[in-house]
Amino acid sequence: MYEYELQQARSAELRRRAEHERLARAIVRGRRAARREAAGRAAAERSDGGAGSESHTHLLRRLGFARPA
Repeated sequence: MYEYELQQARSAELRRRAEHERLARAIVRGRRAARREAAGRAAAERSDGGAGSESHTHLLRRLGFARPA
């Protein structure tokens, strides 16, 4: 009888751990989705922001040809 009770306790603990891990994964999924949504909104605001919010990376590009040593 003792072994049966011990097995029941182990099984209950495994179920609790599995439920906790499922909850943690759901929270992480929600946070990722919120981050993606916020990034999408920020990108939309940048594209609608006008000339002041344009990226200037094209000014920082290196020249297309190699310099002589």
